[in-house]
Formats: sequence, C-alpha cells, structure tokens
Amino acid sequence: MSQTQSTPVSPMSPNEAQRPGAQATTAVRTFFISGFGTALEFYDFIVYGLAAALVFPVLFFPATDRLTGTLVAFAAFGAGFIMRPLGGIVLGHFGDRIGRKTMLVMTLLLMGASTFLIGCLPTYENVGVLAPVLLVALRLVQGFAAGGKWGGASLFGIENSPENRRGLWGSFTSTGIGIGSLFGTSVFTVMTLLPESALTAWAWRVPFWLGGLLVLVGIIARRRMPHEHVNKKQAPRVPLLAAIKRHPRQMLLAIGVAFGYNTIAYIGSLFTVTYTEERGYTDTQSLLFQVAGSIAFMIAAPFMGLLSDRIGRKKVIAGGAAIYGIFFFLFFSLVDSHIIFLATVAFILVNLFMAMPQGCIPAFLGEQFSRESRYSSISATYQTGAALGGGTAASIATALFIAFNRDSLGIVLYSGAACLVLALCVLGLRETYKVPTAELGEEKKTPVSG
Repeated sequence: MSQTQSTPVSPMSPNEAQRPGAQATTAVRTFFISGFGTALEFYDFIVYGLAAALVFPVLFFPATDRLTGTLVAFAAFGAGFIMRPLGGIVLGHFGDRIGRKTMLVMTLLLMGASTFLIGCLPTYENVGVLAPVLLVALRLVQGFAAGGKWGGASLFGIENSPENRRGLWGSFTSTGIGIGSLFGTSVFTVMTLLPESALTAWAWRVPFWLGGLLVLVGIIARRRMPHEHVNKKQAPRVPLLAAIKRHPRQMLLAIGVAFGYNTIAYIGSLFTVTYTEERGYTDTQSLLFQVAGSIAFMIAAPFMGLLSDRIGRKKVIAGGAAIYGIFFFLFFSLVDSHIIFLATVAFILVNLFMAMPQGCIPAFLGEQFSRESRYSSISATYQTGAALGGGTAASIATALFIAFNRDSLGIVLYSGAACLVLALCVLGLRETYKVPTAELGEEKKTPVSG
C-alpha cells in the first residue's frame, strides 16, 4: 500500500493535467499539508468546544445552575457555525478563482490569530458583559476561517491522489481531525490535573496560546504546497452559482450529508463530556475518555477511506450511520455503569463508528462536483450542513437532557434521526469510487437500449 501511496500521479488527460501539483505530490507530502494543517485548525476548534463544556460556563456565562450555563456556552460555541457557510462561500469562491493554496494559508492565519486572542480575553468578572461579547466575536472569526479550510484541505488530497486512492488521500483531512482532537483533548486533560482554582484563573488560557503558536507550523507546510496553474478563462465568474445550476440535486443532498454527520459528531465529541460530568465522572476522567476516542478515530479514519476505495463510499458511510445510530442506544448505559473500562470502550466505539462516514465524506462529496466549481460546491454545502447540524447539536442535546429530566432517551432519538438523514442523503447521491477523476461531476450516461 505504501508504494501505491507514494507514487506521483502522472497526467492522463487534459483535465487531469490541471490538477494542482499532481505530478509532484506524494502521500506523505499531501498528509503533511492536508492532514497536519487540518489537525492544527481542529485543535483550535476542539479546545474551544472543551472550554465551553468545562470552564466557560463559569468564566464567561455565570449562572446559578451550571448545566444552564453550559447550555449558554454551547450556544456561543454554535454561534461560530453561523459564519461557516459564509466562510465556505467566500473562501471557496476565491479557491476556485485563484487557487487552493492562498485560501488554505489564509484560513490558518485567521484561525491561529483568533485562537490566540481568545486566550488573552478578560473574563466576566473583570469586564462584565463585554467578556462574552468579545468571546463570541472571536468565535465568529474562527467559524469564518473553518468554513473555508475543510473543503480546500480535502480537495488537495483527492485532486492529487492516484485514481484508486482518492478515498484514502481524502481521509487525510479526517485523520487530521482525529489528531487535532487528540492533541487538544490531551492538553486540556493536563490542565485539569492542576487545582481547579489554577484552571479557572490562568491554566485554561494555555491551550489557546499554544494553538495560536502551533498554527505557524501549519503555515510553513502550506506555503510549500505545489504551485497551482488556474485557468481563469475556464473558471466561472461565480463558481457557486454555476454549481447550483449544474448540480442542484447534489447540492441539496450534500447539505443533508453534512447536517447528519455533524450532528452526531458534535454530540459524540462535545456533549458526551458534559454527560459524563453530570453522571459523576471528574473533568480528567471525562477528557481521558475523549483521548481514547480520539485515538480510535485517528487510526480508523484512513482505514475507512481505504475501504471505500475497495467496496464503495456509500456502503461505508451509510453502514457507519446505521451502526452508530444503533450503538448510541447502548452508549449511555455503558457510561452509566460507572465502570471505567466499559465507559472507555463506549467512547472508543462511538469514535470508531463516527470515523466510518467521516473517513469517506471528503472524497465522496468532492467527487460529486466538477473541477471548476468544486471548492465552492463542497465548502458551501458542507458548511451549511455543519451550521444547521453541528452548530446546534450540543445545545439541542443539552436542552433535551434537561427536558427529559436528565435522561438520555431524547438524545438517543435525536442522534438516531440524524443518522437516518445521513444514510438517506448518501444513498441518494451517485456512487463515485470507480469514476475516473477527469469525469467527476459529469452526469452519468444512461446506456441506449437497442
């Protein structure tokens, strides 16, 4: 497998020759640019989410009831998702018009600066209501940057891969999410080992400062991306409008895929931390569960991408959605057992089943659209679905938890519905794993019977 991954892609057609850097990119180089860059960006994202679950309710949204404060903090976390579709549209537009490289560097700069500044913010105790206002403002900047980074990183992988490895190379972005989640969770876990007074006084800031500095490494990597040759004469003036006219059905179904996946992903990665705390686990134990889950996700994602190269994207994604939805009925029972081993297994399996769709989604959605509007298409659709699903998931799950008198049934039903949406939308799209790269985005020709 390693020999196949590291083989440079040779041009096979005029369309293939347009792929940026296709003749000079190896699997290792692609992973460093696509996967590692995404890891740094998602580190920033997960650190904010964990802080929203653990310390922001006290520092920025003080309330008499901690669970209510958590609900408000998650709502602020979701505010960043409002900007993700806008970021996807704007950055995707210029990604199609002037190239992927510039946009990928810009997203890292925006994400890193906003993350570092969050670590410098005064708290509610210091400046009152101005503190949450500034926090949400920086969260909006994070959301805008995140809107353009995922699509570009995913496309860099699939557009530079060998024909039979688009799923694997596209999964480098998914693997990066696992790495970023693992690193961010690990750093926060170390901070929770300090006395709670130290955590709320200054230690919570350290992960944000570290994230801002680490982004510099990602910028160096992305500045070394191969030079792109964008044919501006062939590119539509407004790529997104061209995509809507040419692929309206694919656009709607891709939004559904993103909605379903992001809903279960943010319940599985963020709300579960709140749930374990409500069930009597310590902050450190809750985060260690997430560390175990992040390791499972990081390892599983590329295997799922590779599996989709062999048996098809739709089988792996829809199958993963079904298995996740069924298992989630058991997840809360395992956590409620208060047996550390069983709770750890529950988090590992949730992340393993979560990796089944995520490992394939970058390639699968990117393959639905034609080259000239692909960045705009994948960014706008995925980020719109992410805003509708991921931006509200943790808040809705917390509200259901409160409404059901701290019972998990409402969350289980909510997750099951999201899994159903994901599976149905995936099944409605074209299977693309055997379609040549030069023909991606073309309508499937129906054989003439004679």
